[in-house]
Amino acid sequence: MGDILTTITDLPVTDIVMRHRLRLVSRAGVDAIKASITELGAMKDRIHVRKMRDGTFVLLAGAHRLTAALELGWDSVPVVCWKCTDDFAQLMEIDDNLACAELTPLDTAVFLSARKRIYEKLHPETKRGVAGAKARHGATDTMSVASFSASTAEKLGVSDRHVRRMIMAGAALGPDEVGKLRAAPRPVALNDLMQIAQITNSAERYHVVDSLAEGKVKNAATARKVWKAEHSGLPRPEKDRVEEAFLNLMDRWERAPEAAQRRFVAEHRDSLLALMEDLDD
Repeated sequence: MGDILTTITDLPVTDIVMRHRLRLVSRAGVDAIKASITELGAMKDRIHVRKMRDGTFVLLAGAHRLTAALELGWDSVPVVCWKCTDDFAQLMEIDDNLACAELTPLDTAVFLSARKRIYEKLHPETKRGVAGAKARHGATDTMSVASFSASTAEKLGVSDRHVRRMIMAGAALGPDEVGKLRAAPRPVALNDLMQIAQITNSAERYHVVDSLAEGKVKNAATARKVWKAEHSGLPRPEKDRVEEAFLNLMDRWERAPEAAQRRFVAEHRDSLLALMEDLDD
């Protein structure tokens, strides 16, 4: 899918073109890289570019690094130059962003969904049902356990189920919705994305997305309650502190890596067991 052109190791910064990025650069990310370059005196990682047939060099990975170099007034930057397919190019961008610690749940969901689509295009044997028909196990799973979701979960340090939920949430969003939610005053949580994915009424969906984007509500669940109240003739719902606390707990749990989840369960085992017994009663 890709070959490195070893004869090209440096390029003028103005020769590298950024096109159709899945995610815009963040100010904080660029400033952090500029500080690192200033302290170290060098760029820690090379920028990856693709040489097109017309001789143009298009950015594959390293948008923040390239922007930092431009702002620092660099004439040229160290690069790894590839000759590759469109699918390989997008995978390079996605994986570079997934390795970034500053990704929001929204960006992670969008990237994982895009990566799944490309992964299954390149490896059709891992699609739902196909892998199960061949290996006779995991046919009811979203994908072959040995393929995309499992490897991604291991890479990100989260559970396989968490990866599948992120993929589902990202796949349900349209480009316009992603743009609006990225502009929200507070980061949109995975629970919000899952709520949006479940909405089948287009008018309600627009209301929830716009409410989050404009900062009118704290989460999608509240936006849905407001919508239902406005369209049922009932008074707008009062703030439910229990519901709010529950959603906050769910949000923190979903964001935590599996190792942290296991530690939490171990430290609160007795109280959790007691609560479970109460529920059984």
